[in-house]
Amino acid sequence: MKSTFELMRVWAALTGLALAIWYFVALYMGVKTTDTLPMLIAGIGGFEMVLFGQDFWFKRSRQNG
Repeated sequence: MKSTFELMRVWAALTGLALAIWYFVALYMGVKTTDTLPMLIAGIGGFEMVLFGQDFWFKRSRQNG
């Protein structure tokens, strides 16, 4: 069973992908979206990138020492 934190990461990734798809479909169709939607997508993406970097760093530090 996965931990609650790992499940939160999965939900954050799915939410970010859904919002990005929504934004690009709206952009393609010419629908005006709010200015906060790209910032929300960037915030979720930044959160995931930081956690990915931490995972990479911790795995690397375990192998080297």
